[in-house]
Amino acid sequence: MAPLNGKPQKAYADLREYLQVLERNGKLKRISRQVDKDWEISAVARVNFQSVPEGERCALMFENVKGYDIPVVLGVLGSSRAIYALALRAPSIDDIPDAWTRALRNPIAPQIVSSAPVHEEVHLGEAASLFSLPVPTWTVGYDPGPYLTAPLVITRDPDTGIQNIGTYRCQVKGPRKIGISMLNVQDGRKHVLKHNQRDLPTPVCVAMGSDPSIGLCSVARIPYGTDEMGVAGALRGEPVPVVKAKTVDLLVPANAEIIIEGFIRKNETEREGPFGEYTGYIGAALESFVLDVTAITRRHKPIYQAFLSEMPPSESSTIRGFGREAAIRRHLLDLKLPVKDVHLLHASGAGGYLVISIKKEYPGQAQQAMFGAWAVDPTLGKFTVVVDEDIDVRDAFMVNWALSFRVQPHKDILIAPNTAALRLDPSQAAEDVPPLDASRLTSSKIGIDATKKHNFPPTSLPPAEHLQRVRAEWKEYGF
Repeated sequence: MAPLNGKPQKAYADLREYLQVLERNGKLKRISRQVDKDWEISAVARVNFQSVPEGERCALMFENVKGYDIPVVLGVLGSSRAIYALALRAPSIDDIPDAWTRALRNPIAPQIVSSAPVHEEVHLGEAASLFSLPVPTWTVGYDPGPYLTAPLVITRDPDTGIQNIGTYRCQVKGPRKIGISMLNVQDGRKHVLKHNQRDLPTPVCVAMGSDPSIGLCSVARIPYGTDEMGVAGALRGEPVPVVKAKTVDLLVPANAEIIIEGFIRKNETEREGPFGEYTGYIGAALESFVLDVTAITRRHKPIYQAFLSEMPPSESSTIRGFGREAAIRRHLLDLKLPVKDVHLLHASGAGGYLVISIKKEYPGQAQQAMFGAWAVDPTLGKFTVVVDEDIDVRDAFMVNWALSFRVQPHKDILIAPNTAALRLDPSQAAEDVPPLDASRLTSSKIGIDATKKHNFPPTSLPPAEHLQRVRAEWKEYGF
């Protein structure tokens, strides 16, 4: 792919500067017609994803939301791979994996500043109302109300002092109340449980609308104990400016659009959900944590950012996939495995179906790659396929070709029992079994070695030079 136009040589200052770059590249669609946040934003976004080819898809800005003077943007990180590359400031799509590998190995610590655009307006106590924000309802008829889908939830480990940023489903339950779901393997949950053990509430900040590097890190699989803002700094090439929150002792992105501050209640949960999940099915209601809001700080005339999740393909599957792929690829390279590429298929919500290509050097190396990948995040890759380097892991046809003709099922398939389950997998248990029930915490994985095990006959294709010559002169054939 040719370099993307308008790629800045320096870090994006904030979401606004990034939106300007998207617009210069023809990747931002402004919608001036008035829309209803309670049904219309979700429907327009879904039709856009279903009807527009991936390469032509744009981020969407709803400029006229009924009852609000705040625009809503979505798809700004993951409507397409080209948009993801712009968010990452990568010269091309092909440069995305190496950009992640460099950032994960060389974090840049955030820089504390004394003042911030996100503190232009400070609303405390009763004045801090979530109802002032145009939070959409996504799965009408099933979701019990509006949900934050792009919350950058900031918590801190009380033992180490290291902050974490994660994206979790957040139900708006009142003007100053959020139901926040953190599943058993998510890092934020570890912080809440540590505070609960101390009989203390957990300080939390929810950033909305940031420099894109922070949002990309929030949904990636970054090792526990690594500050996502440090990785974001490496992605953007300079430190993330952070400022101390007003009512909790946490550092937040200084250039965010909106910050929601508060505390998760100690040793208390209540029903949250159901919610239209990344699997393409309705995720069950959960006993989830309760966040009491103490402050909302924001810019003058802020921009509200959301992710489109629900049925894949979605923005969620794009941005989660690239970040998770990068973590797996880095780990396999650290194991000195000859990995070429890693891909989590969109159809699996960037979770259930993993394909790895390697330049195989010896028998058993494919299985080594499988177990190495499962070690990064044991919930991912319910189906894991390892192919040779000549197979494009993002070409489903080529992967299926390898499965069809490079696999002997009785020798090349292994089943790993009692592994961590894919989060919210509806095949895991009956509808009425809660996702955190013990019966849903373990599952199994299937690994398929789709590499060549012996010398294969040549592929039945015209010579490569003939194909190249015809492609170069394609229009002369009347096409």
